[in-house]
Amino acid sequence: MVSEVLEYLPWGLSVLAFTLLFVQGVSQRRQLQLLQRATKERCDTLGRELHATTSGSLGIGQRLVTCERQLHDLRATLDEMRQNDPLRISYDEASRLVDLGADIDDLMNTCGISRPEAELVSALRRRQVA
Repeated sequence: MVSEVLEYLPWGLSVLAFTLLFVQGVSQRRQLQLLQRATKERCDTLGRELHATTSGSLGIGQRLVTCERQLHDLRATLDEMRQNDPLRISYDEASRLVDLGADIDDLMNTCGISRPEAELVSALRRRQVA
């Protein structure tokens, strides 16, 4: 009886080894499928997040371009207002007249500014020249 058991022992061990290999293969296949599924879900999530981030960035970029355009328009309007400001023209003219030697009464009559303004323009211009 022992000899019969010893005779089938290599076959039994081989069957056991193949069974264990089969079970291990099935187990590893399940783990691999779980990992693949988790990886696919993570990639899908990252894709959605990337899409949301890209969409947000495009929206912010468009808003930034709009703001820059408005800022440029406002600067152009402000420059135009400064150039067309009648008071500025009067002060520029008064400053030029002070350079030519005009006195305070001449500034008041020519530029239409008050005495304190004429005195201030005259004092400032003389100070800049000095």
